Amino acid sequence: MRTLSIRWDNIHRHGEAWISHHRLRYRMFVERQGWSVPHYRCMEYDEFDTPAATYILVVDEHDQALGTARLIPTTRPYMVKSLWPDLVEGALPHSDEVWEASRFGCDRALSAGGRRRVIGQLIQACQEFGLANGISSYLGVMPSWIFKNVIAAHGCPVRPIGVTLPLQGHDIGAAYIGVSSAVLELVRQHTGIPKVLDESPSSVKPIPSALSPRLAEDAPSEPVDGLPRSSQPEGLVEAE
Repeated sequence: MRTLSIRWDNIHRHGEAWISHHRLRYRMFVERQGWSVPHYRCMEYDEFDTPAATYILVVDEHDQALGTARLIPTTRPYMVKSLWPDLVEGALPHSDEVWEASRFGCDRALSAGGRRRVIGQLIQACQEFGLANGISSYLGVMPSWIFKNVIAAHGCPVRPIGVTLPLQGHDIGAAYIGVSSAVLELVRQHTGIPKVLDESPSSVKPIPSALSPRLAEDAPSEPVDGLPRSSQPEGLVEAE
């Protein structure tokens, strides 16, 4: 298994993994969990799949996605702010040091051991990516038992930041997940893997615009409206 960080500017190197991850999201969230979210030809997507997002993917030898996580800086439109602001007590984050982690999960067809390994690699890769990009914490929304039994169990500090909401038999809440070199070391002790990201998780600073200065000024800074909005929480995984 390999673990990749994919952005819109390097998708051309990972086309099969990219498409496969949208199919995996469809199987996880539409087929199995029955979420009412946008999808097309068995591929799930939403309005937060923009050039601002980075995708952490665990793939097999055929570049088929086994696990996925989506990371978005809170300086850009993100799910909690747009859809679940009531889950956060106090001010919503708006910082280059705080990113939202969403669409977190793995292929249910894997064995229990396979799922544990994939989830561990996703968590470790998010820590490696975070350290490389000046991230101090991730904001996540998921069932409380996943925060406790999956995220915290791998050594990541979890700080709840609001009320929980009963939904589909789970208590859903928002929390910050700490990122640091000390946390990464704890995660590595849990997974037994020194480094998981195949590619150097290089900085995701904006790429200079290819447009003329005037056209670049006139270009819209926000995603185009019109896509259906997701109404479901993120991060549902089963770890056994």
